[in-house]
Amino acid sequence: MIHRLKILSVVVTTLLVGSCTMIPKLPKIDAAIPKNFPSAGLVKTKGPMASAIPWRDYFVDAQLRGVISLALTNNRDLRIAALNIEKARAQYQIQSADLFPSISGGLGQSTLRLPNNSITGMHKVIKREFTATLDLTSYEIDFFGRIRSLKAQAFQNYLSTEEAKRSAQISLIAEVANAWLKLAADNERLMLAQKTHQTRQKAFELIRSSFKIGLASEIDLRQAETLMEGSRADAARYTALALQDKNALTLLVGTSIPEDLLPAKLSNKLNAVDEIPAGVSSEVLTRRPDILQAERTLAAANANIGAARAAFFPRITITVSGGVGSTSLENLFESDSSTWKFMPQLRIPIFEGGKLRANLKVAEVQRDINVAVYEKAIQRAFREVADALAERASIKERLDARRNLVKASGKTFRLTEARYAEGIDNYFIVIDSERTFYAAQLDLISVHFDDASNRVILYKVLGGGVR
Repeated sequence: MIHRLKILSVVVTTLLVGSCTMIPKLPKIDAAIPKNFPSAGLVKTKGPMASAIPWRDYFVDAQLRGVISLALTNNRDLRIAALNIEKARAQYQIQSADLFPSISGGLGQSTLRLPNNSITGMHKVIKREFTATLDLTSYEIDFFGRIRSLKAQAFQNYLSTEEAKRSAQISLIAEVANAWLKLAADNERLMLAQKTHQTRQKAFELIRSSFKIGLASEIDLRQAETLMEGSRADAARYTALALQDKNALTLLVGTSIPEDLLPAKLSNKLNAVDEIPAGVSSEVLTRRPDILQAERTLAAANANIGAARAAFFPRITITVSGGVGSTSLENLFESDSSTWKFMPQLRIPIFEGGKLRANLKVAEVQRDINVAVYEKAIQRAFREVADALAERASIKERLDARRNLVKASGKTFRLTEARYAEGIDNYFIVIDSERTFYAAQLDLISVHFDDASNRVILYKVLGGGVR
């Protein structure tokens, strides 16, 4: 009974003092960023936070949603992130297990043969011993919180991997959406180049016929041929770009993509990505998973300081073994066959050549490094949002200007064609106006892509939802 009371007192003491740790308070973070985003007042700001919007509500095109769903299922980087979470969870469970004693049981039997002894006259003897034990081996009483500090570190590392996966999901969704939109833009550029080539080829045929009968100069013929071959080269280039876009998208998705999920051209997908409320306060950055990941990593490094501090103090371990033993199996569990052993050990660090102080210094410096990394992550995130908002604020004006340019250059081209047909202007003016019209159409496609891509970027930099 006295023995049991001793063990109970040890357990109670452990529970009472084991909750103490030497983990310091986290230092104050000073990222030195403005409270509000510049240009935030020029874009949509009302509505739920980006992190609260499921990606399916933000990417509204059915084809695009289908491709993103395939990527979330098959992308290898995302699979690695999920496996890292499982690994961190297992490591946390291993570290948590050190707070509890490891108890094992065993059954044993030993046999000893003693030979004849002519001096004492003893005959040979065979001795057998049977044992059954329950052991608690080298259990450390966590008086100074060393194990609990390591447990806290493992827990923060686990949370960090959770945030890393969420960050990987957001990045993957954004990359897939951008690759899909780029494919749509290059498909439309290809269609425009092919259409322009057909138009220029017809013009070349007409001028060649006129040249044969003396109604057009050779200069006009060669200029028309130059335009025709230029558009043919453009068509070949955009064909290659569209194929490369498809290859890049397939790699991101991680599997083959059904043709019915691929976009034909961008002008049909201008509303594939919805507007996202940006908010005006830089506090929205605290919801970004990469910021939370850096915060968790900082907390893990801070917890490691507690473990390094606790290493300076005595470490107490106990070994307890109890059971029964007998020379015969049938008497093994008799009342007088019990045995027990209680071995407490106290280890006091006296001299280790400065190792403990060096370990503590390493832990403190690593914490300071993580503080700087955390502050830099906030600053980088602020710039990303500020840049995306700055582009968002000017995108509408750019679109209006490009649309008007396409209309004006189209009218100019048609007028110069008519004047050339009537013999008023030479063919150089027609060529110049046609080139301007073609370039304006290509630029409009580029601005449409910039508009859609900017919405995707805002989804990413504002920490869009992944549900």
